[in-house]
Amino acid sequence: FSNMSSDNKNNSKDSGNGHITVGVLALQGAFEEHQRCLEAVGYQTRQVKTPRELDGIDGIVLPGGESTAMGLIGTQDGMWTALQTFVHSGKPVWGTCAGMILLAERCVGTSAVIENGQSLIGGMDVLVCRNYFGSQISSFEMSTPAPPTDDNNDDDDVSSQVPYPGVFIRAPAILSVGEDVDVLGKVVATPSRHAAVVLKELERKIAAGDHNIMRMEVVDGLNRHDGAQLDYVTVKKEQQQPCPAPDGMREEKKESCCVIAEQPRPRIELPGASDGTNAREVICAARKNNMLITSFHPELTGDYRW
Repeated sequence: FSNMSSDNKNNSKDSGNGHITVGVLALQGAFEEHQRCLEAVGYQTRQVKTPRELDGIDGIVLPGGESTAMGLIGTQDGMWTALQTFVHSGKPVWGTCAGMILLAERCVGTSAVIENGQSLIGGMDVLVCRNYFGSQISSFEMSTPAPPTDDNNDDDDVSSQVPYPGVFIRAPAILSVGEDVDVLGKVVATPSRHAAVVLKELERKIAAGDHNIMRMEVVDGLNRHDGAQLDYVTVKKEQQQPCPAPDGMREEKKESCCVIAEQPRPRIELPGASDGTNAREVICAARKNNMLITSFHPELTGDYRW
């Protein structure tokens, strides 16, 4: 939202943001926490629960929470249609965690018990995986890349480059982005058990030539044995064996002997798993024009750089 005011140079209420009103979607989730952070840096805020409450605001935050619940509530009274119109108006929009899912054009790991899996507002050409980082009990904090600095800000304070404390609560991850989306941050993380089997099925579909995946439900991650015994499906990338080099091939050519040249580039490119593990480098923050999405919860940190 700082792009809306050239006076936004610091984190105090003297930053000149008081004439800007930021709406916070208040259907469910951490909307009050977002309001406190926005007001701490000088913005006026308004809870948005109906289409009429979008009138007169200068931007909106879609908070973290439960994206499926937000979709069920928001599609009842025309709120989703109004939000889609607002998103395409060019005004600043920020989606955190669940809000990031809502702004995605494509989503995997959606609910298997809700019709159509997940209601999306859309607007960002990204593919996200719900619950990539695990369930509620698996919540954690890790360092993430510092947010980009304002090009017009001459402040050389090294604190602007200090890693950002990313709070991940049942968080999604961005798997791929379109050409018009700028990647602002990446982290290396192993997907949760449920997300891992979703990614395995997604990779199977892509390998079969399906690149038009808009939504994909969760996948059964259990092995069933005789005697009603259950265990979890284990997903990890097998370590690649060295390729045998043909006779006479020079030593420096060995690395490339397994590469098939001139293969068509798929429209969906997933981050590859590391050998012997399933860890992947996934995207946790991205931007398209005045739209921003983050996997983590800045409103829970007290660090207002985002």
